[in-house]
Amino acid sequence: MSVEDKIEQAVNWILESENFVAFTGAGISTSSGLPDYRGPDGVWTRRDKGLPPPKTPPWDQVEPNEGHYALVDLMDLGILDYVITQNVDGLHAKAGIPFDKLAELHGNLYFMKCLKCKRKFTFEGVGWDKTIYGPGYRTSPINKNQPYCPHCGGRLISSIVNFGDPLPYDELYEAIEKSKNSDLFFVIGSSLVVTPAADLPGEAKNNGAKLIILNLGETPYDDVADLRFFKNINEILIPIVKKVKDKLEKD
Repeated sequence: MSVEDKIEQAVNWILESENFVAFTGAGISTSSGLPDYRGPDGVWTRRDKGLPPPKTPPWDQVEPNEGHYALVDLMDLGILDYVITQNVDGLHAKAGIPFDKLAELHGNLYFMKCLKCKRKFTFEGVGWDKTIYGPGYRTSPINKNQPYCPHCGGRLISSIVNFGDPLPYDELYEAIEKSKNSDLFFVIGSSLVVTPAADLPGEAKNNGAKLIILNLGETPYDDVADLRFFKNINEILIPIVKKVKDKLEKD
């Protein structure tokens, strides 16, 4: 099947879907200037070659790219139901995906969470100065003067999930349920290696969903994917969304 035929098939499945879930990894943010992990110039690829990490712009200067906004367009059209991401860059939310339709499984650089009531706050919103109180990780020393949750007084920590930390239960549970109930599951820019997040395509597939994978590198699910694109993200995602919009306008 040609790439054009695959794009057309993806468009038709998206339009037919009633429970469409997108799952994103670092690949969707490379056009924003952020590195991926296992691509040709990825963080782990360079590490394995004995090279320093790729240079990146300051995080607060990174903006969403066309791929992020394409998913927002699909959600605004009532077509995309939910986004699950492994990324901590906050670009989906910055582009306009509402938090109640977004599972950030590995956290968000710009948010803290309360260990007691689970509410999220920006660092600035609770007066957390990293130069004084540190990064706010779960394992960080507690400063007796550090801010606490303005709602319940619980301890605030960074929402970022570090290696060895459990994923946020509420978001992981919802992501699993959304995956199981999906009829179309679209993986975008993930090598599907880091578990348990990488198990979600299997949850979707095992419950009858069609599985589309768009990623330059190989993934463990390539043999069971219903459509597989080995291309740059925006080279495929942007034409798909444009064709979806064009067909809706004609109808």
